[in-house]
Amino acid sequence: MKRLALFISGTGGNALNLLEACASGRVPATPVLGLSSSARAAGVERLAARGLGVAVVARSAFDDDRAFTLACLDRAEAAGADVIALCGWLKKLDLPAAWEGRILNIHPGLLPAFGGPGMYGMHVHRAVLEAGVAESGCTVHVVDNVYDHGRIVAQARVPVLPGDTPEALQQRVYQQEMALYPAALRDFLASL
Repeated sequence: MKRLALFISGTGGNALNLLEACASGRVPATPVLGLSSSARAAGVERLAARGLGVAVVARSAFDDDRAFTLACLDRAEAAGADVIALCGWLKKLDLPAAWEGRILNIHPGLLPAFGGPGMYGMHVHRAVLEAGVAESGCTVHVVDNVYDHGRIVAQARVPVLPGDTPEALQQRVYQQEMALYPAALRDFLASL
């Protein structure tokens, strides 16, 4: 069974969802670490309350993305992680070759549209509404060294409804994230 690290920067909602999916057997993985880019992230306490060891690695403590990335990966490796799931992780990773193809991310939009630097959370939903597109959704992709760029593993779609607000759209997309990420992670693990 693969050993999983969950990287967060915020509330940890997707990480908690994956913890539950692992506990119920829907995802055949053993969570071994929660890692946050911020000590103030609400997800730190939420994951710890579920019994997962949580480390904090602040980007501000490092001179560049590579040094920060290596510190994060060192923590994951020390915990025995084989795979990492980014769950609302907002920091740029500069991956060494040893970790290529072993990290997944979930993005609250239909990549390749509405991705890249600065496109996270409500920024994505506002951009979708401003663009006037008919649908949005979420994307699970393999992480590479470009924001929101790696190979797409799975997507789920939701309609953009007349009168939608960013908050209403976010709620519908988030519901899809809760179903999509565990299923995509399960399939990804089976392919390794």
